Amino acid sequence: MTKKLKKQPIEASNKCADAEDSDDESHYNEKSDNKHKSNKDHSLGLMSVERIQSLIANAVKAQLGEKSYKIHSYAKPYTKRIDALRMPRGYQPPKFNQFDGEGNPKQHIAHFIETCNNADTEQDRQVKQFVRTLKGSAFDWYTDLAFEYIDSWGQMEQEFLNRFYITRSIFSLTELTNTRQ
Repeated sequence: MTKKLKKQPIEASNKCADAEDSDDESHYNEKSDNKHKSNKDHSLGLMSVERIQSLIANAVKAQLGEKSYKIHSYAKPYTKRIDALRMPRGYQPPKFNQFDGEGNPKQHIAHFIETCNNADTEQDRQVKQFVRTLKGSAFDWYTDLAFEYIDSWGQMEQEFLNRFYITRSIFSLTELTNTRQ
């Protein structure tokens, strides 16, 4: 596609040749740009949605000069094994007491287990139902659990109590006055 031109001894001919050469280069560049754009458009069709979102987010952040923040989307904190458990045919979820991070988490667990037992919900199926009992900071805690982290009701209960149960020691006034450092 490259075109070689003979050099002309006359200055006017040189200008004309230069203009032709410039036109040819421009035409070549235009074709090349169109081909490049076509390849670029074609490769965009092969990019994943996540990759495109990432490119857009990075471009916006670069334009605005903001620091990069990771965007978290919700993912179920329980394993695929738990997710595959199905509720029995005709199961109607009971009305659960709500826990918002305040109050007694042990009592909340006790109410939840009793409510599930009354509704014939087996232990590992309770993992899927537990989210229905949470709101406020307790729900925030649940949604921040790692993806596929919980694999049993016992583990869910332990994680919940580790987060919300505070052991309180009650001291008498006499014990406090007799304490020395």
